[in-house]
Amino acid sequence: MNEVEVVLSSGITYPVIVGNGALKKLPDLISDGSNRAAIVTQSKIGIAVEPGIENKVFEIDDGEEAKSLTTIGELCSAFASWGLTRADVIIGVGGGVVTDVAGFAAATYHRGVDVIHVPTTLLAQIDAAVGGKTGVNLPEGKNLVGSFWQPRGVVCDLDALDTLPEDELRSGLGELAKYHFLTGDPLDQMELQDRITRAVEIKAGIVGEDEKEQGKRALLNYGHTLGHAIENIGNYGIKHGEAVAIGLVYAAELAYTLERIDYEKVVEHRQVLESYGLPSALPKSMSDEDLLISMTRDKKAVEGFTFVLDGPNGLEVVQGIEENFVRETLKKVR
Repeated sequence: MNEVEVVLSSGITYPVIVGNGALKKLPDLISDGSNRAAIVTQSKIGIAVEPGIENKVFEIDDGEEAKSLTTIGELCSAFASWGLTRADVIIGVGGGVVTDVAGFAAATYHRGVDVIHVPTTLLAQIDAAVGGKTGVNLPEGKNLVGSFWQPRGVVCDLDALDTLPEDELRSGLGELAKYHFLTGDPLDQMELQDRITRAVEIKAGIVGEDEKEQGKRALLNYGHTLGHAIENIGNYGIKHGEAVAIGLVYAAELAYTLERIDYEKVVEHRQVLESYGLPSALPKSMSDEDLLISMTRDKKAVEGFTFVLDGPNGLEVVQGIEENFVRETLKKVR
């Protein structure tokens, strides 16, 4: 079993435990002052946890549709009816939707309650559950309302991945590919536990330097500007990691269009994603206009179009990209 310590510049620290049977460590993460645990999950998850204190399960709807302000309101009302206090704890058990919702509910209920994440998908274990980003969607875009709220700890039990559907596993590989391009680490050559641990280490290092995404943390959004637009326009029928995979190829093509990288880098992006069995082309049903509108609403956007792009000095946030370059490059992922 591996353990990664997330150390933030604010002084907050917490462990991410990775390995088979890691769930047995859950009670150790709960504060001595907590008497009740609200377990937030979805019916499809089917993983029971035992926090060692009085607890109650609160199910939210399945799918990305659960990431809404309506869900947060209903969840917090249910917490209040049960008598959950500020001294208690919320435990999110599930994929990225659950950890985002449980985290945001924890950040806002009583103006802040402890939260512990038990991610049950590869995507959530290497990304969504680590770093304190929480949030829900609006009709206008993904994750437009949220908060930074760090967990007390994260438990990545690899046993949860044994029954993971193929499409969920593939979705996680899209985020894993992102980490490959961030560091060049040969993650595809590692055993699963080491692969997850290394991805967590990479993210922990970046978040430790930039908790609130004022600088370096924005690099973790590589591939996400177009990726989030694809999800939004497709009404979240396309898995997050698959959308990010297309976004990674697009970002490489855009960097090449802007003469920031050689074409060999574009080829590398396509080859890595192909090796993971991930898509590299946009769904035919999505129009350039819809994608362009959605991308202007991206959280990183300040003026014009904003992307994380590769370049001579590695990945960096590039602002103010002209629309004609963005539009023209969409043709290269058709």
